[in-house]
Amino acid sequence: MQTTFEQAGFDRTRIDQLTGDGPLLSDDWEHDTATSSAFWQNAQSMLDQLPPKPRRSQAETEAAAAILALTRAHRERFLQRHVRALYSRLTRGFKTFLRVDALAYGASSLVPGLTPTRAMVETENQHVQSAKEGHEIDQGIFFGHLMADPDCGFHVCHAMLLPHPETAAYLDRFLKTGRLDLGTASIERHPGSNTIYFQNPRYMHAEDETTVNPVEICVDLCLLDPASSVCVLRGGVIDHGKHQGKRAFCTGINLTHLYHGKVPYLWYLQRELGFINKMYRGIADPNHSPDEVLGQTTEKLWIGAVDQFAIGGGCQYLLVMDINIAAQDAYLTLPARKEGIVPGAANMRMPRFVGDRTTRQAIMMERRIECASPEGRMICDMVVPPDGIDQAIQKTIASITASGVVSAASNRKAFRVAQEPFDMFRRYMSVYAREQAYCHFSPALISNLERNWDASNRKM
Repeated sequence: MQTTFEQAGFDRTRIDQLTGDGPLLSDDWEHDTATSSAFWQNAQSMLDQLPPKPRRSQAETEAAAAILALTRAHRERFLQRHVRALYSRLTRGFKTFLRVDALAYGASSLVPGLTPTRAMVETENQHVQSAKEGHEIDQGIFFGHLMADPDCGFHVCHAMLLPHPETAAYLDRFLKTGRLDLGTASIERHPGSNTIYFQNPRYMHAEDETTVNPVEICVDLCLLDPASSVCVLRGGVIDHGKHQGKRAFCTGINLTHLYHGKVPYLWYLQRELGFINKMYRGIADPNHSPDEVLGQTTEKLWIGAVDQFAIGGGCQYLLVMDINIAAQDAYLTLPARKEGIVPGAANMRMPRFVGDRTTRQAIMMERRIECASPEGRMICDMVVPPDGIDQAIQKTIASITASGVVSAASNRKAFRVAQEPFDMFRRYMSVYAREQAYCHFSPALISNLERNWDASNRKM
């Protein structure tokens, strides 16, 4: 390793500061944070001496990889000892709820070098994905340890189930008008129900950095509206191309934005811990636990309405719906391996619907599931003619509201406590947080997108 650093042009003094296992750790917070921060900052200054990633020589590339491996190994050791003390300091002894972005950047201020600063990430986001250093992997390591700790992980989940910080600014307007358009998502009130529409038609309603906040705000409004008891999730109308004038559900992550480096790592966590978990578990308040056992959330029944297709993340939504209605010609896919990422919580949830083998085939082997097939009907409760979806939605809502929805939340909780208790979700998210970070910056992701998506030739 010393030879690698020498070939990359580092002087002996800098090399000696970096080689080895890093600073010795104790149980002393002040000592370990001081020595570890100095170690990480020295390593970062060495990385900063190297040319930009695309212009590095072989020796410089190997040196950068070695620096990152050494510093990440030390982050693992540091967090194994101190993650609970770190989280307690960030949240004032678990008294303050912080969302994932505030936690990630709060950690970078409290323990410099542990996670990237906001400025580092913003600089990285100016580059295409393949040219990034991958500093956000350190956020994944951080959240992997946070979610692995039962108390810290549960507290993070609780924080992310609270209303989005911007929701309050829209609540009164929506309650008065029953309608709100946030650009990439909108919400409309109908008799007894609210409908959220995906609205990213240029990218076939794909999900990206422009959709995550509007969708979460709309989910909050759905759940907080006292005038409705059912929530409907549906795609908007496509305004161009061969699908012009037709509705489509959702095509999952925006692969073009992903390739061009516009999807930040924290997007994955905000999506899974935020609005998808709210659909599944309801919206929480700061004064009550959101756990199914003796906890309290505000939740409603959800209906997914699939026009044409539910691809990737679109398919993931269906796994947290209470009722799914699909057109006879619609299909589902979950091509996560082909994309090079982990498909949210689908690895945990989809086997409950179609079994382990079909799930593995969908994720690992790109299996397409027709909604009208036996497997598709295990996910879709009703499969109707394409022009019959509106009527099916209306009939379903009428049936639900006519028979009363008082027991809906109770039955949802009873299902969850048996199928996916909160601690199971927390543990899954610990693995997801770490693995998705490495996938997000993997060379395989880039090659997959170039080979399967022709991403280098697609315009933003």
